[in-house]
Amino acid sequence: MMPSPKRELERLTVFGEADEQTIRQMLNCLAVEEDAVGVLCADNHLGYSQPIGAAVAYREHISPSGVGFDIGCGNKAVLTDLKASEIDVARVMDEIVERISFGIGRKNHEPVDHPVLDEIRGAAFAPQRKLYDLAAEQLGTVGGGNHYVDLFADEQDRLWVGVHFGSRGFGYKTAAGFLSLARGGRFEDPVVEGEMMSPPVVFRAGSALGEAYLEAMTLAGKYAQAGRDVVCAKVLEILGAREVASVHNHHNFAWREEHFGETWWVIRKGCTPAFPGQQSFVGSTMGEESVILEGTEQGAKALFSTVHGAGRVMSRMEAAGKRKLRWTCSDPACGWVKPAGGGRPEKCPRCRKARLVKRWVQVKPGKIDFERVREELKRKGIELRGGAADEAPAAYKRLDDVLAEHGDTIRVLHRLRPIGVAMAGPDVYDPYKD
Repeated sequence: MMPSPKRELERLTVFGEADEQTIRQMLNCLAVEEDAVGVLCADNHLGYSQPIGAAVAYREHISPSGVGFDIGCGNKAVLTDLKASEIDVARVMDEIVERISFGIGRKNHEPVDHPVLDEIRGAAFAPQRKLYDLAAEQLGTVGGGNHYVDLFADEQDRLWVGVHFGSRGFGYKTAAGFLSLARGGRFEDPVVEGEMMSPPVVFRAGSALGEAYLEAMTLAGKYAQAGRDVVCAKVLEILGAREVASVHNHHNFAWREEHFGETWWVIRKGCTPAFPGQQSFVGSTMGEESVILEGTEQGAKALFSTVHGAGRVMSRMEAAGKRKLRWTCSDPACGWVKPAGGGRPEKCPRCRKARLVKRWVQVKPGKIDFERVREELKRKGIELRGGAADEAPAAYKRLDDVLAEHGDTIRVLHRLRPIGVAMAGPDVYDPYKD
């Protein structure tokens, strides 16, 4: 007999507020096992099958839909031996976007190698071996969406490098393959995403599929960590800096952990591990302070988990509006845009001479004026490269507010003020962005 919603609510701890849909999604996850335990962190919002900003503890199950498509997505922060006030931030940010690729493909051909590629070549889960070329091509690339490479100054003017991204196409195709296998398909079949409120996909931890997923997930996590290491090393090289200390953590992963005197599988999606004394880097928005924090003994009620960021308050489309690729006149002075439908004209019907090119065109306005955001960041002294309206500060909650909801379960160690932000721009296509 399935447990009642009331019983499931008793096993759910919510920090801050959560809307009805997010709560219902979490109850779907808890219904998998009679004694499953869940936590919604204060940055929670609706995700695919399991909310983002959520941790679920199962005794006997793991969940590929809970970990999500960006296996091993996480943050790394590196404390350097430089003072923030002593560097040319504009020059450094220019070189970062010149030498580090955002989105699909690689804009430069600097060789990137890492032992994790040898592990992928001989992966224990054989289908992952076929993803070697994709993994090698994308190692050290950052992706789009809310993924970034930032420079920060702390309270002592010390310079930090902070990055956020995950396992790119290698992790995405690994996750998609196991979701296909769960439906009885092949690992190689095209991904078919279910509805947001679809029941979670779970495997018994000791089953053949469960063991294979854990093996493959672990390798995707290693690849994500290697990518962040490669990017941070590249930024240190650009800076001519040395690493003094670093903080590195996944927030999309499954861990075997001890809680309440028992052993559990803890599935975290957009949710940072925060055991007593464990340090984590939690990013904010492009215009506000991020933090280095650590967990405390009081975090037991949170499954020793905390936020991974500020949490969205606007959908991407609500913030940025809707853009589509349309045929446009190549002459900016003309500005003609082809309406939807019909074939492509041979030449611009307005100016009668210029050729046509495809560009992203705004077809529905969003709530955020990103030019005003750029101006505000400039006034704050923040060098922005890339970025888009759907990543503007107004699209998110305030990080200090969500941290406050977690009370004494965490302790903030350092506050990091952004001085340089690099993200993919609005025209960058990336199916693996977040």
